[in-house]
Amino acid sequence: MTNDRIGNIIASLTLEEKASLASGKSFWETQDIPAKGVPSIWLADGPHGLRKEDRLHIRENGGHSVKATCFPTASALACAWSPALARRVGAAIGRECRAHGVAVVLGPGVNIKRSPLCGRNFEYYSEDPLLAGKLAAGFIRGAEGEGVGTSLKHFAVNNQETLRMSVSAEVDERALHELYLRPFEIAVKEGAPSTVMCSYNRINGVYASENRMLLTRILREQWGFDGLVMSDWGAVYRRPAGVAAGLDLEMPSSGGVTDREIVRAVRAGRLDEAALDALCARVLRLALAHAPQRKKAYPAPVHNVAAVRRMLDRHHALAVRAARESAVLLKNEGRVLPLAPDAKVAVVGALAGRRCRYQGAGSSLINAHGRPDFLHALVRGGCRDAAYAPGYDPDSECVDAKLEEKALNAARGADTVLLFLGLTDLFETEGYDRAHMRLPFNQLHLLDRLAGAGKDVVVVLAGGSPVETPWLPRAKAVLYTALGGEGVGEAVFQLLYGRACPAGRLAETWPKRLEDTPAARHWPMGPDAVTYNESIYVGYRYYDKAHVDVRFPFGYGLSYTSFAYSGLTLSRKVLAPGKAIEVLFTVENTGAMAGVETAQVYVAHRNSAAHQPVRTLAGFARVALKPGERKTVCVTLPPSALEFYDVARHAFVVEAGRYEVSVGRHSRCLLLHAAFTARGETVALPPAHSAGGPYGSFADNTFPDAAFAAIHTRPLPRNQKPVRGEYTQTTVLGDMLDSRTGRALHALALCAARLGMHFSNNPAVNRRVCEMTVRDLPFKNLVLNTSGIIRYPAAEALLALANGRLFSRGGTVRAERGRSRKG
Repeated sequence: MTNDRIGNIIASLTLEEKASLASGKSFWETQDIPAKGVPSIWLADGPHGLRKEDRLHIRENGGHSVKATCFPTASALACAWSPALARRVGAAIGRECRAHGVAVVLGPGVNIKRSPLCGRNFEYYSEDPLLAGKLAAGFIRGAEGEGVGTSLKHFAVNNQETLRMSVSAEVDERALHELYLRPFEIAVKEGAPSTVMCSYNRINGVYASENRMLLTRILREQWGFDGLVMSDWGAVYRRPAGVAAGLDLEMPSSGGVTDREIVRAVRAGRLDEAALDALCARVLRLALAHAPQRKKAYPAPVHNVAAVRRMLDRHHALAVRAARESAVLLKNEGRVLPLAPDAKVAVVGALAGRRCRYQGAGSSLINAHGRPDFLHALVRGGCRDAAYAPGYDPDSECVDAKLEEKALNAARGADTVLLFLGLTDLFETEGYDRAHMRLPFNQLHLLDRLAGAGKDVVVVLAGGSPVETPWLPRAKAVLYTALGGEGVGEAVFQLLYGRACPAGRLAETWPKRLEDTPAARHWPMGPDAVTYNESIYVGYRYYDKAHVDVRFPFGYGLSYTSFAYSGLTLSRKVLAPGKAIEVLFTVENTGAMAGVETAQVYVAHRNSAAHQPVRTLAGFARVALKPGERKTVCVTLPPSALEFYDVARHAFVVEAGRYEVSVGRHSRCLLLHAAFTARGETVALPPAHSAGGPYGSFADNTFPDAAFAAIHTRPLPRNQKPVRGEYTQTTVLGDMLDSRTGRALHALALCAARLGMHFSNNPAVNRRVCEMTVRDLPFKNLVLNTSGIIRYPAAEALLALANGRLFSRGGTVRAERGRSRKG
């Protein structure tokens, strides 16, 4: 019935009406055509909580949003290693969306953490594609189960904020499929999201929004995705080319600019109208399925306010649970934790109070319903006599001697100092990348002084990404909360005082130094491209292969109790093609406290013809055990757990040979081992892709361009900054500053950004995000981001002026005569 209705609506539409459905009506709404029965639906940010703009105070990007539950960010939730928990969080966000008339929530994000410097890593799950894909699938099933659509993002290879709107991610075919697309594939096949959001960047020279290989051949034809593909906000270059490639919905509204491009392309025969009809069908299917949500649009009736508040209270309890299960105990020297109920403690650190860092800045900034700070939780928990001092200024790295002295005085009467450290949003946020991996200097200086005073210092560490930890010997214990959401304060209280047992495990490796990371020599590059010279060797895949010592391995985490592993058996010794294998083993709680162990299963191919990682994660299981309890665990490994991407066949294959299964606590603590033989494909690869090629063995992260060029499918870009006279529509404003016109455009765009963007509650962060965003803004976006206020003829004239050319009276471009004259 719905298909017939959609067909009838499309048949009734004019070409202009069809084109109008290809872009948004406003910043958050899809286009409606009431006379033809086409409804509009509302989209909203929300990877870790609903961010719906309050209609009473709406601005295009930021400002006031409705009260909502702020759950742990993806980087935190991933440390729980629980798709079931991700599903509960997704369902809760879905319920809040329904309460406010939101049809599609813009999440989750599954981009691989190529480098810890990516400023937006807090919105992504892991360096491992299996873990990222499984968690995303759980979130999607939860939200979609509540009748709310999700938007899987950012498709694809969007791994840095620097030049994110224009840079070409140059990645070899195997790494693209095996690492960067794999989490999307898992999430699409197991989660079935309503929409997928394409990224800003180019992939091997082609914009994601125009990449037919990605949007149609892989996403639809290979993976079977039947939903809608939308753009990230402003991630469109040539709209007709996007329609042909498979991009359905451009967001936000372009003010009709790109609608007219589509109409002209169809009438000129450059775009098949059948492609536009297919686009309209997908837009209508989404809109008709979710249109009833608009009936509950904000503001809600007064009689619903109490019901919404009760819902938020229930969700806050879930947020506390999620934060508790996600926190990772990194160190516990001398079992200083858990604290005794009557322990004399001093709480030090601005991040323990109102300046608590519990969420990221940017498009996911939530107007949290609950109070997240530890001090509030401490008082509610009955500890009213603990001394407190902020100790440092969270908006600076400069040491404040007066604040430090007050902190030392507060610590004098305590046996244990609870020191809250971490990255503020000055150091990591959407819009720009981190410059280093260090904690702020003033925080480390305070730690030195407290430890030097002979106090047992327990560090509670917040942040969306790993940090360098040369200071680790000066802390007796470290509890990592990541960005734990509004429940983090209560969760930390419960964990520090032993009311719960830490169970989190790291979803990414913590290196000792930034220089040790695999992409360190090829980050962030530009201005045209960034080359992924390390290929598939990201995260533990690199550290294990290169034998690099790390601070904390992938999957690492301590507990207040202990566990023992035994009895590994495999369901098959010889694996036939297309069959799964069951891995069975026993886990026992040998300690005195109930706890949860995350058992991890890794697979290694011991005689592959291709270069391979030492081992890869193939499965995992969370096992809850009482003291003395033991359970038999079964982890089923499907054929995909053994596959690698064969560049000769352009497909995933299971290679014949001998495989080893290892089971343990983390990637470098594997306690049980067993082997089996797989009957699979015989592989013949080009030399550069073989086990004997340049990626077969390496000792560091050099990864020469010559080696990468041998496995890449196209010549490496020049990567030279354009000079005046070479500017194009894709040149970023920051590269046009040697032109007077370029400087003027940059200044105007910066003024507009400062007026319209709200990425953080910290003014300094807003200023820096605006500066970095405008610096990296492609010239073409001056038309798209102004909703047609600046039109293409005017933009072309401005570009000509910036390039040192002038328009003649007849409207044609002529070269500038005087070289000394500036545009």
